Amino acid sequence: MNSTPSSNRKHIGIFGSRNAGKSTLMNAIIGQDLSVVSPVKGTTTDTVSKAMEILPAGPVVLMDAPGYDDEGELGELRVGKCLKTLDRADLALLVIDGTLPPSDVDIGFISRMREKRIPFIIVTSKSDAEPSYRYGSMLPGDVRCISVSARTGEGIKELKDLIAASLPASEEIPIIRDILREDGIAMLVIPIDKAAPKGRLILPQQQTIRDILDGRGRVMVVSPGQVASSISQVRPDIVVTDSQAFEAVAASVPDDIPLTSFSILFARHKGNLEDAVRGAASIRKLKDGDRVLISEGCTHHRQCGDIGSEKIPRMLRKVTGKDLNLEFSSGQGFPEDLSRFSLVIHCGGCMLTERDMQLRYAKAVSKGVPITNYGIFLAYGNGILRRSLSVFPEYQRMLD
Repeated sequence: MNSTPSSNRKHIGIFGSRNAGKSTLMNAIIGQDLSVVSPVKGTTTDTVSKAMEILPAGPVVLMDAPGYDDEGELGELRVGKCLKTLDRADLALLVIDGTLPPSDVDIGFISRMREKRIPFIIVTSKSDAEPSYRYGSMLPGDVRCISVSARTGEGIKELKDLIAASLPASEEIPIIRDILREDGIAMLVIPIDKAAPKGRLILPQQQTIRDILDGRGRVMVVSPGQVASSISQVRPDIVVTDSQAFEAVAASVPDDIPLTSFSILFARHKGNLEDAVRGAASIRKLKDGDRVLISEGCTHHRQCGDIGSEKIPRMLRKVTGKDLNLEFSSGQGFPEDLSRFSLVIHCGGCMLTERDMQLRYAKAVSKGVPITNYGIFLAYGNGILRRSLSVFPEYQRMLD
Protein backbone atom coordinates (compact mmCIF):
# COMPACT_ATOMS: atom_id res chain seq x y z
CA MET A 1 0.00 0.00 0.00
CA ASN A 2 2.77 2.46 0.95
CA SER A 3 4.44 2.01 -2.44
CA THR A 4 1.31 2.90 -4.44
CA PRO A 5 1.90 6.34 -5.98
CA SER A 6 -0.59 9.08 -5.17
CA SER A 7 -1.51 9.46 -8.85
CA ASN A 8 -2.76 5.84 -8.88
CA ARG A 9 -4.94 6.21 -5.78
CA LYS A 10 -8.57 7.26 -5.66
CA HIS A 11 -8.87 10.70 -4.04
CA ILE A 12 -11.63 11.25 -1.46
CA GLY A 13 -12.40 14.86 -0.53
CA ILE A 14 -14.01 15.88 2.78
CA PHE A 15 -16.04 19.07 2.37
CA GLY A 16 -18.43 21.16 4.43
CA SER A 17 -18.93 24.48 6.12
CA ARG A 18 -16.62 25.74 8.84
CA ASN A 19 -16.93 23.73 12.08
CA ALA A 20 -19.18 21.11 10.49
CA GLY A 21 -16.77 18.45 11.79
CA LYS A 22 -14.66 17.80 8.66
CA SER A 23 -11.28 17.59 10.40
CA THR A 24 -12.67 15.55 13.30
CA LEU A 25 -14.15 13.12 10.76
CA MET A 26 -10.82 12.94 8.89
CA ASN A 27 -9.02 12.03 12.12
CA ALA A 28 -11.65 9.41 12.98
CA ILE A 29 -11.39 7.73 9.57
CA ILE A 30 -7.58 7.51 9.61
CA GLY A 31 -7.32 6.83 13.36
CA GLN A 32 -4.78 9.63 13.85
CA ASP A 33 -4.83 13.25 15.02
CA LEU A 34 -3.59 14.57 11.67
CA SER A 35 -5.93 17.51 11.04
CA VAL A 36 -6.01 20.33 13.60
CA VAL A 37 -9.38 20.48 15.38
CA SER A 38 -10.61 23.67 17.04
CA PRO A 39 -13.92 25.38 17.81
CA VAL A 40 -12.52 28.46 16.05
CA LYS A 41 -14.06 28.79 12.60
CA GLY A 42 -11.65 28.57 9.66
CA THR A 43 -9.01 26.47 11.46
CA THR A 44 -8.35 24.49 8.27
CA THR A 45 -6.66 27.02 5.99
CA ASP A 46 -5.32 24.62 3.36
CA THR A 47 -6.15 21.10 2.24
CA VAL A 48 -4.62 18.38 4.44
CA SER A 49 -3.98 15.06 2.64
CA LYS A 50 -3.33 11.57 3.99
CA ALA A 51 -2.66 8.33 2.11
CA MET A 52 -4.25 5.24 3.65
CA GLU A 53 -6.02 2.01 2.74
CA ILE A 54 -9.76 1.49 2.98
CA LEU A 55 -10.70 -2.12 2.41
CA PRO A 56 -11.91 -3.43 0.06
CA ALA A 57 -11.34 -0.25 -1.99
CA GLY A 58 -7.57 -0.36 -1.49
CA PRO A 59 -5.09 2.55 -1.36
CA VAL A 60 -6.73 6.00 -1.35
CA VAL A 61 -5.88 9.62 -0.50
CA LEU A 62 -8.13 11.50 1.94
CA MET A 63 -8.26 15.28 1.51
CA ASP A 64 -9.59 17.55 4.30
CA ALA A 65 -10.59 20.79 2.56
CA PRO A 66 -11.16 24.28 4.02
CA GLY A 67 -14.76 25.31 4.66
CA TYR A 68 -16.69 26.40 1.59
CA ASP A 69 -18.57 29.10 3.55
CA ASP A 70 -15.49 31.10 4.59
CA GLU A 71 -15.67 34.88 4.47
CA GLY A 72 -13.45 37.90 3.92
CA GLU A 73 -10.39 38.32 1.74
CA LEU A 74 -8.51 35.34 3.22
CA GLY A 75 -11.74 33.36 3.29
CA GLU A 76 -12.10 33.72 -0.47
CA LEU A 77 -8.65 32.20 -0.91
CA ARG A 78 -9.63 29.27 1.34
CA VAL A 79 -12.83 28.73 -0.63
CA GLY A 80 -10.69 28.70 -3.78
CA LYS A 81 -8.54 25.95 -2.22
CA CYS A 82 -11.70 24.02 -1.39
CA LEU A 83 -12.96 24.19 -4.98
CA LYS A 84 -9.58 23.12 -6.39
CA THR A 85 -9.70 20.14 -4.03
CA LEU A 86 -13.17 19.27 -5.32
CA ASP A 87 -11.79 19.15 -8.86
CA ARG A 88 -9.30 16.48 -7.75
CA ALA A 89 -11.86 14.31 -5.92
CA ASP A 90 -13.04 10.97 -7.26
CA LEU A 91 -15.54 10.83 -4.38
CA ALA A 92 -16.75 13.60 -2.06
CA LEU A 93 -17.91 13.38 1.56
CA LEU A 94 -20.14 16.37 2.35
CA VAL A 95 -20.17 16.86 6.13
CA ILE A 96 -23.20 18.61 7.61
CA ASP A 97 -23.62 19.35 11.31
CA GLY A 98 -26.40 16.99 12.34
CA THR A 99 -27.73 19.45 14.91
CA LEU A 100 -28.42 22.08 12.26
CA PRO A 101 -30.45 22.16 9.04
CA PRO A 102 -28.56 22.09 5.74
CA SER A 103 -27.82 25.65 4.64
CA ASP A 104 -28.26 27.19 1.22
CA VAL A 105 -24.48 26.90 0.82
CA ASP A 106 -24.72 23.14 1.53
CA ILE A 107 -27.47 22.72 -1.06
CA GLY A 108 -25.49 24.81 -3.53
CA PHE A 109 -22.44 22.61 -3.04
CA ILE A 110 -24.57 19.54 -3.79
CA SER A 111 -25.57 21.18 -7.07
CA ARG A 112 -21.91 21.92 -7.84
CA MET A 113 -20.95 18.27 -7.28
CA ARG A 114 -23.76 17.15 -9.54
CA GLU A 115 -22.62 19.54 -12.27
CA LYS A 116 -19.11 18.14 -12.06
CA ARG A 117 -20.46 14.58 -11.95
CA ILE A 118 -18.59 13.78 -8.77
CA PRO A 119 -20.20 10.97 -6.73
CA PHE A 120 -20.80 12.03 -3.13
CA ILE A 121 -22.04 10.92 0.29
CA ILE A 122 -23.77 13.20 2.80
CA VAL A 123 -22.25 12.62 6.25
CA THR A 124 -24.29 14.11 9.10
CA SER A 125 -21.92 14.61 12.02
CA LYS A 126 -22.46 14.69 15.80
CA SER A 127 -24.92 11.79 15.93
CA ASP A 128 -24.16 11.53 19.67
CA ALA A 129 -25.85 14.92 20.12
CA GLU A 130 -29.62 15.28 19.95
CA PRO A 131 -30.38 15.87 16.26
CA SER A 132 -33.01 18.51 15.63
CA TYR A 133 -33.67 17.85 11.97
CA ARG A 134 -34.80 15.03 9.72
CA TYR A 135 -32.57 15.09 6.67
CA GLY A 136 -34.65 12.74 4.56
CA SER A 137 -37.15 15.50 3.86
CA MET A 138 -34.53 18.21 3.32
CA LEU A 139 -32.13 16.60 0.86
CA PRO A 140 -32.69 15.21 -2.65
CA GLY A 141 -34.16 11.72 -2.48
CA ASP A 142 -31.34 9.98 -4.36
CA VAL A 143 -28.59 11.25 -2.01
CA ARG A 144 -26.69 8.66 0.00
CA CYS A 145 -26.70 9.81 3.61
CA ILE A 146 -25.11 8.38 6.77
CA SER A 147 -25.03 9.66 10.34
CA VAL A 148 -21.80 9.39 12.36
CA SER A 149 -20.17 10.52 15.57
CA ALA A 150 -16.46 11.11 15.25
CA ARG A 151 -16.30 11.50 19.04
CA THR A 152 -17.76 8.06 19.90
CA GLY A 153 -16.87 6.27 16.65
CA GLU A 154 -20.52 5.50 15.88
CA GLY A 155 -21.03 4.95 12.14
CA ILE A 156 -17.34 5.26 11.16
CA LYS A 157 -16.98 1.61 10.12
CA GLU A 158 -20.23 1.81 8.17
CA LEU A 159 -18.99 5.00 6.49
CA LYS A 160 -15.79 3.26 5.38
CA ASP A 161 -17.87 0.43 3.91
CA LEU A 162 -20.05 2.96 2.08
CA ILE A 163 -16.94 4.76 0.76
CA ALA A 164 -15.57 1.50 -0.61
CA ALA A 165 -18.89 0.73 -2.30
CA SER A 166 -19.24 4.26 -3.73
CA LEU A 167 -15.82 4.80 -5.28
CA PRO A 168 -16.17 4.84 -9.07
CA ALA A 169 -14.40 2.05 -10.91
CA SER A 170 -11.79 3.13 -13.42
CA GLU A 171 -11.69 1.81 -16.94
CA GLU A 172 -8.20 0.34 -16.89
CA ILE A 173 -6.34 1.33 -20.04
CA PRO A 174 -3.05 -0.59 -20.22
CA ILE A 175 0.19 1.26 -20.70
CA ILE A 176 1.74 -1.12 -23.22
CA ARG A 177 0.85 -4.74 -22.48
CA ASP A 178 -2.05 -4.81 -24.94
CA ILE A 179 0.24 -3.95 -27.88
CA LEU A 180 3.12 -6.22 -26.84
CA ARG A 181 2.67 -9.92 -27.44
CA GLU A 182 3.27 -12.38 -24.62
CA ASP A 183 7.03 -13.04 -24.40
CA GLY A 184 7.57 -10.03 -26.66
CA ILE A 185 10.54 -7.76 -25.98
CA ALA A 186 10.17 -4.05 -25.27
CA MET A 187 13.31 -1.92 -25.32
CA LEU A 188 13.02 1.02 -22.95
CA VAL A 189 15.45 3.86 -23.64
CA ILE A 190 16.20 5.77 -20.44
CA PRO A 191 18.74 8.62 -20.37
CA ILE A 192 20.91 8.73 -17.26
CA ASP A 193 22.01 12.36 -17.11
CA LYS A 194 22.04 15.20 -14.60
CA ALA A 195 18.27 15.52 -14.82
CA ALA A 196 17.73 11.85 -13.87
CA PRO A 197 16.96 11.24 -10.17
CA LYS A 198 19.89 9.69 -8.32
CA GLY A 199 19.64 5.96 -7.73
CA ARG A 200 16.14 5.34 -9.13
CA LEU A 201 13.89 5.44 -12.18
CA ILE A 202 11.11 7.98 -12.55
CA LEU A 203 7.51 6.86 -12.07
CA PRO A 204 6.46 6.38 -15.74
CA GLN A 205 9.49 4.16 -16.34
CA GLN A 206 8.72 2.04 -13.27
CA GLN A 207 5.06 1.71 -14.21
CA THR A 208 5.86 0.73 -17.81
CA ILE A 209 8.21 -2.02 -16.64
CA ARG A 210 5.53 -3.37 -14.29
CA ASP A 211 2.86 -3.25 -17.02
CA ILE A 212 5.11 -5.22 -19.39
CA LEU A 213 5.75 -7.86 -16.73
CA ASP A 214 2.01 -8.04 -15.92
CA GLY A 215 1.44 -8.87 -19.60
CA ARG A 216 4.14 -11.56 -19.46
CA GLY A 217 6.43 -9.58 -21.73
CA ARG A 218 10.17 -9.03 -21.47
CA VAL A 219 12.08 -5.79 -20.89
CA MET A 220 15.41 -4.44 -22.14
CA VAL A 221 16.54 -1.20 -20.50
CA VAL A 222 19.27 0.76 -22.28
CA SER A 223 20.67 4.27 -22.47
CA PRO A 224 20.38 6.24 -25.75
CA GLY A 225 23.96 5.45 -26.76
CA GLN A 226 23.34 1.71 -26.44
CA VAL A 227 20.33 1.46 -28.75
CA ALA A 228 22.04 0.48 -32.02
CA SER A 229 24.41 -2.08 -30.49
CA SER A 230 21.63 -3.62 -28.40
CA ILE A 231 19.33 -4.01 -31.42
CA SER A 232 22.15 -5.78 -33.30
CA GLN A 233 22.28 -8.35 -30.49
CA VAL A 234 18.58 -8.73 -29.60
CA ARG A 235 15.83 -7.43 -31.88
CA PRO A 236 13.00 -5.89 -29.82
CA ASP A 237 9.34 -5.92 -30.81
CA ILE A 238 8.97 -2.25 -29.85
CA VAL A 239 11.19 0.59 -28.66
CA VAL A 240 9.91 3.10 -26.10
CA THR A 241 12.05 6.16 -25.49
CA ASP A 242 12.20 9.12 -23.20
CA SER A 243 10.95 12.04 -25.29
CA GLN A 244 14.11 14.08 -24.81
CA ALA A 245 16.12 11.37 -26.60
CA PHE A 246 13.65 11.08 -29.52
CA GLU A 247 15.91 12.42 -32.25
CA ALA A 248 18.97 10.29 -31.45
CA VAL A 249 16.94 7.13 -30.78
CA ALA A 250 14.90 7.48 -33.99
CA ALA A 251 18.15 7.58 -35.98
CA SER A 252 19.25 4.28 -34.38
CA VAL A 253 16.00 2.30 -34.68
CA PRO A 254 15.24 0.63 -38.05
CA ASP A 255 12.00 1.78 -39.66
CA ASP A 256 10.45 -1.69 -39.40
CA ILE A 257 10.67 -1.67 -35.58
CA PRO A 258 7.81 0.27 -33.93
CA LEU A 259 9.03 3.32 -32.03
CA THR A 260 7.05 5.36 -29.52
CA SER A 261 7.57 7.27 -26.26
CA PHE A 262 6.56 7.10 -22.62
CA SER A 263 4.60 10.33 -23.14
CA ILE A 264 2.51 8.84 -25.93
CA LEU A 265 1.83 5.65 -23.98
CA PHE A 266 0.78 7.59 -20.89
CA ALA A 267 -1.41 10.02 -22.84
CA ARG A 268 -3.39 7.01 -24.00
CA HIS A 269 -3.27 5.45 -20.51
CA LYS A 270 -4.80 8.62 -19.01
CA GLY A 271 -7.38 8.91 -21.80
CA ASN A 272 -6.23 12.10 -23.56
CA LEU A 273 -4.13 10.95 -26.52
CA GLU A 274 -6.71 12.02 -29.10
CA ASP A 275 -6.80 15.62 -27.83
CA ALA A 276 -2.99 15.69 -27.50
CA VAL A 277 -2.46 14.62 -31.11
CA ARG A 278 -5.05 17.12 -32.30
CA GLY A 279 -3.26 19.79 -30.28
CA ALA A 280 0.08 18.96 -31.91
CA ALA A 281 -1.50 19.17 -35.36
CA SER A 282 -2.60 22.74 -34.55
CA ILE A 283 0.94 24.01 -33.89
CA ARG A 284 1.39 25.01 -37.52
CA LYS A 285 -1.46 27.53 -37.09
CA LEU A 286 0.30 29.62 -34.41
CA LYS A 287 0.86 33.29 -35.26
CA ASP A 288 3.11 36.07 -33.99
CA GLY A 289 1.94 37.32 -30.59
CA ASP A 290 0.01 34.15 -29.70
CA ARG A 291 0.16 33.14 -26.04
CA VAL A 292 1.29 29.59 -25.16
CA LEU A 293 1.03 27.97 -21.71
CA ILE A 294 3.71 25.42 -20.76
CA SER A 295 2.49 23.54 -17.70
CA GLU A 296 3.88 20.88 -15.36
CA GLY A 297 1.79 18.82 -12.96
CA CYS A 298 4.53 18.63 -10.34
CA THR A 299 7.02 21.08 -8.86
CA HIS A 300 10.78 20.50 -8.96
CA HIS A 301 14.04 22.39 -8.90
CA ARG A 302 14.70 23.54 -12.46
CA GLN A 303 18.20 22.84 -13.75
CA CYS A 304 20.12 24.10 -16.75
CA GLY A 305 18.58 22.45 -19.80
CA ASP A 306 15.19 21.94 -18.10
CA ILE A 307 12.68 20.48 -20.54
CA GLY A 308 9.74 22.75 -19.68
CA SER A 309 11.48 26.08 -19.26
CA GLU A 310 14.27 25.73 -21.83
CA LYS A 311 14.05 22.83 -24.31
CA ILE A 312 10.39 23.18 -25.26
CA PRO A 313 10.45 26.99 -25.64
CA ARG A 314 13.56 26.71 -27.80
CA MET A 315 12.03 24.06 -30.05
CA LEU A 316 8.67 25.86 -30.17
CA ARG A 317 10.29 28.98 -31.56
CA LYS A 318 12.37 26.90 -33.98
CA VAL A 319 9.49 24.90 -35.49
CA THR A 320 7.03 27.82 -35.68
CA GLY A 321 9.40 30.68 -36.50
CA LYS A 322 6.96 32.93 -34.62
CA ASP A 323 7.39 35.49 -31.86
CA LEU A 324 5.29 33.85 -29.14
CA ASN A 325 4.38 34.93 -25.62
CA LEU A 326 5.09 32.09 -23.19
CA GLU A 327 3.62 31.54 -19.74
CA PHE A 328 4.47 28.76 -17.27
CA SER A 329 2.61 26.96 -14.49
CA SER A 330 3.41 24.06 -12.17
CA GLY A 331 1.76 21.89 -9.53
CA GLN A 332 -1.83 22.83 -8.76
CA GLY A 333 -1.33 26.30 -10.27
CA PHE A 334 -3.07 25.41 -13.52
CA PRO A 335 -5.15 28.43 -14.69
CA GLU A 336 -8.92 28.20 -14.38
CA ASP A 337 -9.55 30.22 -17.56
CA LEU A 338 -7.49 29.21 -20.58
CA SER A 339 -9.27 31.40 -23.11
CA ARG A 340 -6.30 33.78 -23.52
CA PHE A 341 -4.04 30.98 -24.78
CA SER A 342 -3.65 29.70 -28.34
CA LEU A 343 -1.98 26.46 -27.20
CA VAL A 344 -1.27 24.52 -23.99
CA ILE A 345 1.73 22.18 -23.80
CA HIS A 346 1.41 20.03 -20.67
CA CYS A 347 3.76 17.49 -19.12
CA GLY A 348 2.79 13.82 -19.18
CA GLY A 349 1.06 14.18 -15.80
CA CYS A 350 2.70 11.20 -14.11
CA MET A 351 2.16 12.84 -10.69
CA LEU A 352 -1.46 13.78 -11.44
CA THR A 353 -4.48 11.53 -11.17
CA GLU A 354 -6.45 10.45 -14.23
CA ARG A 355 -9.24 12.82 -13.15
CA ASP A 356 -6.76 15.70 -12.78
CA MET A 357 -5.49 15.23 -16.32
CA GLN A 358 -8.92 14.76 -17.85
CA LEU A 359 -10.13 17.92 -16.11
CA ARG A 360 -7.21 19.98 -17.42
CA TYR A 361 -7.75 18.72 -20.94
CA ALA A 362 -11.49 19.36 -20.61
CA LYS A 363 -10.86 22.97 -19.53
CA ALA A 364 -8.81 23.54 -22.67
CA VAL A 365 -11.19 21.76 -25.02
CA SER A 366 -14.22 23.61 -23.59
CA LYS A 367 -12.55 26.91 -24.51
CA GLY A 368 -11.49 25.68 -27.94
CA VAL A 369 -7.81 25.83 -26.92
CA PRO A 370 -5.58 23.10 -28.44
CA ILE A 371 -3.63 21.11 -25.84
CA THR A 372 -0.80 18.60 -26.25
CA ASN A 373 1.93 17.11 -24.07
CA TYR A 374 5.69 17.42 -23.86
CA GLY A 375 6.53 14.14 -25.56
CA ILE A 376 4.09 14.51 -28.41
CA PHE A 377 5.30 18.06 -29.01
CA LEU A 378 8.95 16.92 -29.05
CA ALA A 379 8.09 14.14 -31.53
CA TYR A 380 6.32 16.75 -33.69
CA GLY A 381 9.28 19.11 -33.46
CA ASN A 382 11.69 16.36 -34.47
CA GLY A 383 9.49 15.36 -37.43
CA ILE A 384 8.81 11.85 -36.13
CA LEU A 385 5.34 12.14 -34.59
CA ARG A 386 3.70 10.16 -37.41
CA ARG A 387 6.18 7.33 -36.96
CA SER A 388 5.82 7.44 -33.17
CA LEU A 389 2.06 6.92 -33.50
CA SER A 390 2.38 3.89 -35.78
CA VAL A 391 1.36 1.59 -32.90
CA PHE A 392 -1.92 3.57 -32.70
CA PRO A 393 -2.91 4.10 -36.36
CA GLU A 394 -6.32 5.54 -35.43
CA TYR A 395 -4.49 8.55 -33.95
CA GLN A 396 -1.86 8.64 -36.66
CA ARG A 397 -4.59 9.39 -39.22
CA MET A 398 -5.46 12.60 -37.34
CA LEU A 399 -2.26 14.18 -38.69
CA ASP A 400 -3.46 13.97 -42.31
